[in-house]
Amino acid sequence: MAAAAPKNSDLTELEQRVRFELECLGYPARPWTIPGHRNGTPVHDVIIVGGGQSGTSIAFRLLRERVTNLRVLDRNPVGREGPWLTFARMHSLRTPKMVTGPDLGIPSLSARAWWQACFGEASWQGLNKIPRELWQAYLLWVRKTVGIDISNEAEVTDIEPLDDGLLAVYATIGGAAQRLIARKVVLATGIEGSGRWFVPSAITQALPRQRYAHTSQPIDFPSLTGKPVAVIGAGASAFDNAATALENGAASVRLFARRARLPTVNPNRWMEFAGFLRHFGDLDDARKWRFMNIIFDMNQPPPQETFDRCSRFPNFSMQLGCPLERVGFEDEKILLTTPHGSEAFDFLIAGTGFTVDLAARPELARFHDRIACWSDRYRPPAGEQHAQLGCYPYLSSSFQFTEKIPGSAPYLSNIFSYTFAAMPSLACSAGISALKFGVDRIASGISRGLFVEDADAHLQSLRDYDEQELDLTAMIQRNANSDRTEEDGTEPQGVFGHGDR
Repeated sequence: MAAAAPKNSDLTELEQRVRFELECLGYPARPWTIPGHRNGTPVHDVIIVGGGQSGTSIAFRLLRERVTNLRVLDRNPVGREGPWLTFARMHSLRTPKMVTGPDLGIPSLSARAWWQACFGEASWQGLNKIPRELWQAYLLWVRKTVGIDISNEAEVTDIEPLDDGLLAVYATIGGAAQRLIARKVVLATGIEGSGRWFVPSAITQALPRQRYAHTSQPIDFPSLTGKPVAVIGAGASAFDNAATALENGAASVRLFARRARLPTVNPNRWMEFAGFLRHFGDLDDARKWRFMNIIFDMNQPPPQETFDRCSRFPNFSMQLGCPLERVGFEDEKILLTTPHGSEAFDFLIAGTGFTVDLAARPELARFHDRIACWSDRYRPPAGEQHAQLGCYPYLSSSFQFTEKIPGSAPYLSNIFSYTFAAMPSLACSAGISALKFGVDRIASGISRGLFVEDADAHLQSLRDYDEQELDLTAMIQRNANSDRTEEDGTEPQGVFGHGDR
């Protein structure tokens, strides 16, 4: 449904309300972390890599804890942080419109409050799910309203552990190489933050690079007008891209999937309750493994709206139970061979997801082999093995990387991974549904570390503390006057009145 034009006066009033509510909840207001320098370079308490919904929400939560010496870096231009205006191609969010998270429990910062201020209550009542472009607009409004600064076009290329426990973050910011120093680093780098987007080698080795793209990559959809297109995969992103190609006039779109049937039950909807999202991280490893074994194997179906976008086109078709046997390129055509025969296409879209590969992340490459994975920490009983789960990093209850060999890489406790890598350990990842729970957990872990590390300095600060709160001058003066009147033979008045009676 089309939304009406925003009511700017209502939005201004809402922003004033937000600031009032933040003031009401602002106690205690004193910044408390201890400024530091290393060889003349200022040390950030926290550097957050990624300025999308997760990075912004974590920064906001830390600011509310009065951890103010932080910096947020994002590789994208201003306003294009996160996937919503880049490779996300759904019409609306997957999650229900009542979803919360970036608001941090402040009603006037909620998506509903923003929507109603912009478009009216009737518009909200008639809304099914929030369009992705407007979700991005909402995130930008939250960021502006609460005052979070982001350094854009900042590509992090390396993290170097230093001998004093600090971390050097190397980044190209606005085209210039910089070296920043931090005590803690948060990776809020999205779904691919634990590895890389995956395209099977059968495709990459057989096709010219301009004839295929992963769903996470830029695609010139208007150029597909009048052309037959193949889509590999049966997840939500595969259907999103198939629909976008069809809507841009593709002659035909054929979707190929290995699975014999589409899943119809979404485990993510089951997960959406406070007990699971807040306390999954408190379970023992065996129970975590059993939950995730089921969730990972259930697969996630395309949303009904996305499926309907494709199925309404007569030139859309699916071939299920149809693994690719061969990919070829002959006479300027892509040839796909399956158990059902061969077909020719002009372009191929790979909806083949991502793979966990810490070595592929430039910020982790220096020490990826020191990070503990689930396969290093847990041996599932017979019948519960899951190779994919075993590859995920084994995170602490506060999203920190942990050591493969205890004592070999203590700096890992200062690097927090708020990415899809966190799914097996904490069930909070790069999505929206668990954001309100994950942000509390990671912010608590960061602030705990900052305080405990500086506990001796805070203790000395207490010893040195001499700010006077009680002024005894008047009482001392009265006592002095009392002493003088007694010497004169008159009755003393006392502190509380005539003779203190």
